[in-house]
Amino acid sequence: MAAVWSGKKYKLDSSKNFDEYMTKLGVGMVTRKMGNTISPTIELIEEEGGKFKLKTTSTFKNSEIQFTIGEEFDEETIDGRKVKSVITRDGNKFHQIQKGDKLETTIDREFTPTEMTAIMKVGDIVCTRVYKVVE
Repeated sequence: MAAVWSGKKYKLDSSKNFDEYMTKLGVGMVTRKMGNTISPTIELIEEEGGKFKLKTTSTFKNSEIQFTIGEEFDEETIDGRKVKSVITRDGNKFHQIQKGDKLETTIDREFTPTEMTAIMKVGDIVCTRVYKVVE
């Protein structure tokens, strides 16, 4: 049986507290303004041996992370931070911890057949972004 996200692309539909989240991370004003105006598309691809690719595409910048569940990897975030990340999985839910020089962030992504919800936390700031399947 294919995973619910298999072959699907999810486009940003709504976003709450994203500017506050980026501000807390120390993202500059110009990058924040750009980040608030784009609607990225996310695609999760499962490969052989428990490896995954998470692709994010937008008119501003594209990124791709490759990871194996439970193994730490180096990541450069879309806003340019260099972090160490670990992603764990519980069914259709992926929990990511990013550890940077100053702050630790968490991103919880839950995939369903029609949408993906990302709950991103840094300090006392919680940002919720909902992505809908693109047909």
